[in-house]
Amino acid sequence: MALPRRYLNACTQVWMMIFSLFCFAVSAAEKSTIPPAFVDLEQVMPTLEVELRYFSEDNFVGERIPGYNKPKAILSKKAAAALARVQDDLLEFGLGLKVYDAYRPQRAVDFFVRWAQDLKDTRMKQHYYPQVQKKDLFSHGYIAAKSGHSRGSTVDVTLVSLMGGKPSELDMGTTWDYFSIKSWPANLALTAQQRANRMLLQQVMLRQGFTFLEEEWWHFTLKDEPFSEQYFDFVIE
Repeated sequence: MALPRRYLNACTQVWMMIFSLFCFAVSAAEKSTIPPAFVDLEQVMPTLEVELRYFSEDNFVGERIPGYNKPKAILSKKAAAALARVQDDLLEFGLGLKVYDAYRPQRAVDFFVRWAQDLKDTRMKQHYYPQVQKKDLFSHGYIAAKSGHSRGSTVDVTLVSLMGGKPSELDMGTTWDYFSIKSWPANLALTAQQRANRMLLQQVMLRQGFTFLEEEWWHFTLKDEPFSEQYFDFVIE
C-alpha cells in the first residue's frame, strides 16, 4: 500500500531538519577547537603583546608552520593566570611581556622533525642558526620529537617597554629562537644591560611559578603544569 504524498513530504522535512541540526553541530564542534582548560591569552591579558612567529615566515624554517591557522597565543588556564600575574608585576614599572610562542600543536613539532631531516633547506640559517650545522640540530637539542609547548603550559616571552608610543623590545643579547650558546640565560658574553634584562625576565617569571630552560632565555614552563604527561594536537583557530 502506497503512503500518502503528504506523509512522505512531512517525513522528508523532518529528516532534512535533523540533517541540518547534525551539520550545525558538527560545524560548531569544528570551530570549538580549544579544550575547556585552555584560553586565548589576549582574552585575559589585554595589554599583552603577541607576535606569534610560527604563524609567519619569520622563524627558523622560513614559512608558516602547520597547526598555526590563526595568530593566537593559547595556554592552559592555569599557566595563563600565572602569566597574567607576571604582567601585572611588570606594568608597575612601565614594562610588559611579548609572546613569541605558547601552546604548540604536536603536528608542528612533527613538521620540525621532517624539516630537520631535509639538509638542503637552510634558507634561514644565517638568521637563526649561523654557528650550527643543520645536521647537528637534533644532537644539540634544538629540535626534538616532543616539546613542552605541546603540553600547553610553556611560553616563549621577552620584555617590552610600554613607555611612550609603540611597545619596544628590551635588548636580550640575541633574538628569539637563536640556536647558540649566546642564548643561554647564564651566558656572560653580554653587556651588563643585556644580562640585567635577562635576569629581570627570569626573576619575574620564577616569582609566579615558572621554571626556565638553561639553553633559552625566552623559554619558561609552569612548574605545576596541569598536563605534565599529555601532549595536545588541536589546531590554533
